[in-house]
Amino acid sequence: MILSDTSTDKSLPSNSHHHHNESAHPHHHDEESMRRLVNRLSRIEGHVRGIKTMVQENRPCPEVLVQVAAVRGALDRVARIILDEHLTECIARAAKEGNIDTEIEELKAALDRFLP
Repeated sequence: MILSDTSTDKSLPSNSHHHHNESAHPHHHDEESMRRLVNRLSRIEGHVRGIKTMVQENRPCPEVLVQVAAVRGALDRVARIILDEHLTECIARAAKEGNIDTEIEELKAALDRFLP
């Protein structure tokens, strides 16, 4: 197994407020949740660098493919966490604010791009 980088990404703003380009509202995420997601993404980033090294070292293709599959799985788990938070936080808030139709359309558009 490839050891991954466990450092955190310091490039994100310290607050948990970010905007989606096509979204009509700001998204607020719990600081702890944001930290966990950034840590997961940092580990994935390190894992990808490890795969690059494997390729550069001419490691056997089956070994490389196993690691690629591991990264895919890790990215899928990140996507699942983000989707879950979106449904529980953003969709619920939009329903309370009366913006549910817009939020649902944005979610459908995002899922169309995300799902094969």
